[in-house]
Amino acid sequence: MTYQIDGPIPVAVTPTESGADINIERWLTRALFTALFEAADNDPHGLGEEFADMHRLAVAAQHGGADSHARHEFDTRMERYLREFVGEPVIELYGDGVRQMRDAFTEIAAPRPVPGQQDRRAS
Repeated sequence: MTYQIDGPIPVAVTPTESGADINIERWLTRALFTALFEAADNDPHGLGEEFADMHRLAVAAQHGGADSHARHEFDTRMERYLREFVGEPVIELYGDGVRQMRDAFTEIAAPRPVPGQQDRRAS
């Protein structure tokens, strides 16, 4: 079962064996990709160079570890890109959306049988 959560940008919540998945595809499409497409339209070469540089930083950060210069630079730039392309990384929910989210998580968090245990009881 998937729970649809209303809001200015709707999300979907799906229970998993260990918790829940929150689908933010519409948020990403509306906020992030729209801004990236606009930036690419304004300066396709510059945006490509920035992304290639970020890839080099990401690789260096993986090899340099959590306290490397590359990791700090990567994190700082990602934070700047997030604010530049998305604004606040928040999905707003209002009255009905908040209630829907609460109800979905209440159901998802309720104890439920473990599939293997269910099969043994049926035997």
